[in-house]
Amino acid sequence: MNRDICIHTWPCSYYLEPEKRWISGKLSLTSVLLKFLADKSGELLVSFPLSSISEIKKESSHLIFSSITILEKDHNKHWFSSFQPSRNVVFNIIEHFWRELLLSHPGAQAPSQMTKGKELTGLMACSQKRLEDTAKVLHHQGEQFDNIMKGLDKIESDMDVADRLLTELESPSWWPFNTKLWKSPSEAKPKESTSITSSEAFGKSGIIIKVPAIISQSSELHAKPGKFTVLVSALEISDSNSQLLHRFEREDVDDIKVHTPYEISLRQRFIGKPDTAFRLLSAKMPQIIQILEVQFSKKIEFLEDAMMFQSIRDSSPAEKGSTIWHAASGLIESVVHPGPSLKSGESSQIQLQMNEQVSEEEAQELRQILKKLKSIALETETELERQDEVLDGLTSSVERTTLTIDKQNRRMKKLL
Repeated sequence: MNRDICIHTWPCSYYLEPEKRWISGKLSLTSVLLKFLADKSGELLVSFPLSSISEIKKESSHLIFSSITILEKDHNKHWFSSFQPSRNVVFNIIEHFWRELLLSHPGAQAPSQMTKGKELTGLMACSQKRLEDTAKVLHHQGEQFDNIMKGLDKIESDMDVADRLLTELESPSWWPFNTKLWKSPSEAKPKESTSITSSEAFGKSGIIIKVPAIISQSSELHAKPGKFTVLVSALEISDSNSQLLHRFEREDVDDIKVHTPYEISLRQRFIGKPDTAFRLLSAKMPQIIQILEVQFSKKIEFLEDAMMFQSIRDSSPAEKGSTIWHAASGLIESVVHPGPSLKSGESSQIQLQMNEQVSEEEAQELRQILKKLKSIALETETELERQDEVLDGLTSSVERTTLTIDKQNRRMKKLL
């Protein structure tokens, strides 16, 4: 992910302490830093990483102007005022990204201390989480197929009842072999158990991921902190007290627009009344977008500002992915089997690099992640094969049901 992507920019004023005056300009936020550029000169007056912030507060300058003050760990205090659209919105967004950075990197060390082994472990752990999320969605899809199959079985059972009804109606009243419709207990019980099983299956709405977010509905003036939850069958938006604001069922979502890697909008269209739409901003949104692409592949749209994010991410798996996996395999093999097939000079050089980059503990962790990835991949393959068989059964069942319905429609027309 490119950390220089601008998340938001606000017109505001900055108090320049040496000159004792306010300067108008724009405050820009990225995922890792804040910076202020003056309007007239275009000069970068201040820039500092979010990790250096020790406190963010709402204050008033000269008891009149509402301001936001940011205190750095070296006790430098920065004053910002005259925010548009409002001070509260800007404060909520900056505080959100600052807190998420602190929570995701507690006691973060300098980037130079990141070893190659830790970097590879982090990348592969992220890949494992993505694969697990995809497996959850795939499993829920399998449950839906199973419920559809049970519904078709119930329809076929109802068609049998309809067939007996039509047979009764088609028989003459004087026919001595008329029989009343019957339903044996053995036929009734499976339907009850089917409905119970079906309701239990539909009640399983497992949470895939839940993240804090800044939520706005009508305009940016009403942006407030809350929570965004992705479930296997729905999307939920809650306020900061976990009170549900809105729930989008999977089929209710009409479009998802990705404005930036950190901001999306959801919409449900209506005829004759206003659409239901929410705009969400979150530091965890890049993870959410990857899951939404799997669930709503035909409804998600990347806007102009997000196209760069998509192109970077789409181009990197082909280039970076093979490099990472090749490097990971090579590093692990070099640690475990120190290069018997290489020349002595090359072997000693690679071994020296491995000692500097990957420890034995890191290699062991990489091996465990690779085993887990292989296990998930095999389970996914098995589930896909099972779903292929279920789809074949659904196709034949739908064809049989269609033929039965057409036949019974013709019989009913003759009775009329």
